[in-house]
Amino acid sequence: MTSLASGFARTQRWLREHPLALDGSLAVTVLICMVIGSFAEPYGEHGPEFGARTPEMRSVVLIALVSAALVFRRSRPMCVLLFTGLLSVAELIIGDPAAPVVMSAVIALYTVGSRTDRPTTWRVGLLAMTVLTGTAMFFGSTPWYTQENLGIFAWTGMAAAAGDAVRSRRAFVDAIRERAERAERTREEEARRRVAEERLRIARDLHDVVAHHIALVNVQAGVAAHVMDRRPDQAKEALAHVREASRSALNELRATVGLLRQSGDPEAPTEPAPGLAVLDALVTTFRQAGLPVEVARADDGARPPSAVDLAAYRIIQEALTNVQKHAGREATAEVSVIRVGATLEVTVLDNGKAPELCPAGCADHPGGPLPPSADPSDSESGGGGHGLLGMRERVTALGGRLSAGPRYGGGFRVQAILPLTARTGENR
Repeated sequence: MTSLASGFARTQRWLREHPLALDGSLAVTVLICMVIGSFAEPYGEHGPEFGARTPEMRSVVLIALVSAALVFRRSRPMCVLLFTGLLSVAELIIGDPAAPVVMSAVIALYTVGSRTDRPTTWRVGLLAMTVLTGTAMFFGSTPWYTQENLGIFAWTGMAAAAGDAVRSRRAFVDAIRERAERAERTREEEARRRVAEERLRIARDLHDVVAHHIALVNVQAGVAAHVMDRRPDQAKEALAHVREASRSALNELRATVGLLRQSGDPEAPTEPAPGLAVLDALVTTFRQAGLPVEVARADDGARPPSAVDLAAYRIIQEALTNVQKHAGREATAEVSVIRVGATLEVTVLDNGKAPELCPAGCADHPGGPLPPSADPSDSESGGGGHGLLGMRERVTALGGRLSAGPRYGGGFRVQAILPLTARTGENR
């Protein structure tokens, strides 16, 4: 049974791919049926009799012509219907009794119904039904009420209705297939969008981690190199800070990259994402690197939504890193975290007054001073930095606002206003 169904499916698929072969087979089948039907005598002594008469040569020629026309029924349905209808009318008028040439017109009418719209189908169907049935009733050699005439009426009506039903079903199936394909495309686009958003988020995290810790390592390494000969104890302390900063960088990198692991991969870190709860530890690393930082908090000690908590931490981390890198050795920084209604305001200020200014368009610290060792062409100090861009993307993703720019009298100011009811759907 399975092999039979498989063979039928293959045959159906082949015929669908080769419609001309299917129409040729149909034309041959209709030809055979009409030839056999032309040998039947409908009005025999004891009812219809087969073989009681022989069709005239004229009828055989008409049968052959209308059968050949059916080969083109898909490409030119209206022309085929007109041709077969005219030859059927001619046979109904001349034949006595008429050969079943009208069978070809019925098939042509079905094709018109399945290939055109509903109004066209019913207009053409009504016209064909009227012409063929009226011709058989008024010009036939039998009374108008015979069953052959009523059969023409019934078959033409059913052909139009069947063609319209097939067309409607085909349109319905096509619509369902189109909706399924559109839904599949939408799912793929949504998946690509989510992947792109996740890549941007991970890129921001990696930038924040690397920029912060590598900046601290750079400062402490410079201190160690400067005092190595004269104050070895201070150099050892600076190297210890380098070691601690590098260990923290590796831990955060491991936690971030662990998000990319698949199921079955080695176990990923399970440490929670950093937030304002560890703000003091973050500030301590900057103080150890030589940057005085003051912290003021008025956020009631309540933990904000995780997305807001992480964004506030990363903004402070990136802003202080930029102060460390660009504001000069004598700079100080102030950090404030204040809850105002349904928002959390995070502000980082510095009073950097180094003589050399960051080139115009600096992404991390536009217009702010550069440390003496900074190279204006460096990708982080020049136009290639991504610090402010990453902060702005974080804040925008949560529906907040970010402002950053030079302060009057010197220094730089970064302020982020984050809604405590974030777009992530988390509440306080």
